[in-house]
Amino acid sequence: MGKSIGYCDRVTRRSALRLGGSGLIGGLTLPGLLQMQSEAALPKPGKATACILIYLQGGPSHIDMWDLKPDAPAEIRGPFKPIRTNVPGIEIGEHCKECAKTAHLYSILRSHSHNDNGHTTGYHYSLTGYRPDFQDGQNSRIPNNVLYPSLGSIVSRELGPRTAVPVYVNLPHPMTAGGPGFYGAEHAPFVIESDPVQPDFEVKDLRLTRGVSRDRFDRRRGALSAMEPRGKTAGAAPRAGAMSTYYEKAYDLITSPAAQKAFDLRSEPAKVREAYGYTSLGQCALLARRLVESGSRFIGIDHGSWDTHYSNFLSLEKDLIPHADRAFAALIRDLNDRGLLENTLVVMMGEMGRTPRINKDAGRDHWSMAQSVLFAGGGIKPGQVIGATDKEAAYPTTTPVGVEDLLKTILGQMGVDTNKTYYTQLGRPVPIVNGGELIAGLV
Repeated sequence: MGKSIGYCDRVTRRSALRLGGSGLIGGLTLPGLLQMQSEAALPKPGKATACILIYLQGGPSHIDMWDLKPDAPAEIRGPFKPIRTNVPGIEIGEHCKECAKTAHLYSILRSHSHNDNGHTTGYHYSLTGYRPDFQDGQNSRIPNNVLYPSLGSIVSRELGPRTAVPVYVNLPHPMTAGGPGFYGAEHAPFVIESDPVQPDFEVKDLRLTRGVSRDRFDRRRGALSAMEPRGKTAGAAPRAGAMSTYYEKAYDLITSPAAQKAFDLRSEPAKVREAYGYTSLGQCALLARRLVESGSRFIGIDHGSWDTHYSNFLSLEKDLIPHADRAFAALIRDLNDRGLLENTLVVMMGEMGRTPRINKDAGRDHWSMAQSVLFAGGGIKPGQVIGATDKEAAYPTTTPVGVEDLLKTILGQMGVDTNKTYYTQLGRPVPIVNGGELIAGLV
């Protein structure tokens, strides 16, 4: 009793009757109603046309970089000291020197919090907004992202390409849980699979197979085009049509001057490459800027080794922080100088923070209950700190910002309708963002 009956468009009969009567009450005609529904379904224009996500895999130590607690006991605060930034009242870790000079261009969210302390599961959750499904491994159950689309795949589906350059790119290797899920291979990332810091860096998928001339390549393409109608008459139309789309994309990429130019790091002046740093993260950030200029919409940079259970402070000071500090500061400064920062959202984060208390190995362990995220560009209000944590940087003392809030804000800034729901092949509803609110004060 009382159960609503749904139509094929998932509008319940009760809702349809209610909508049908609305024209009698307020003078709203059916054409007017349909027009309102159509306009409501359109994505709202966003500030950002592209997003660069720098993902510090393993969990960067928020208490040593962005949320220091100098008055805490030594076993909490560690040896690092805070320094002033160029924004009065904002202090960050002493080894983030370049970011201290560019604090007017970004904002720090200090109250990001969730309850998944696993690396792979936390990575999956932060990139998709959903807890991962699992598949059985030999010794344990491991997360398997075959259902939920990642942030970049959502952008690919909702916004589509601007040029022949791929919409969604991963570098220098695939991001964990960065796949398209049930959206399908069309919205999978184009993976560089080569480190741009290497002297012989090139994107192998942009060149013709060795021994195949351009003339021979064009003849092969012509033969493929001639064969496709036969596949359709043989009852393979859906697969043939899908593969035809992929072949055309590949052809456009190989023959696109814009794509060739975007990936040609050697054309960058040595001074610019030096500014980013001759490190994997630095050159990936530079390549991301070039991809944005050429039309990519979402570039995910995966940078590992942030799981500092041992020798946390030595690793941060000598290896990790200098790379991230220089790359992030150079990227947002470069984007700003080129007039691109206003429309390019840059986010730097990891799947978790680190424990406030230092362990017996001079390291910090997993801690997802409090972490910091940096935002720049794309309509974000710069030069501020959003949220706060307690005296040990253990828990937010302001309203916690969850994963869903983070995704809703990023996608919302890009003009994606975050209230939209898609259905899997089995009819399972999967909202683009499963709840969440825009981060107050950030936009």
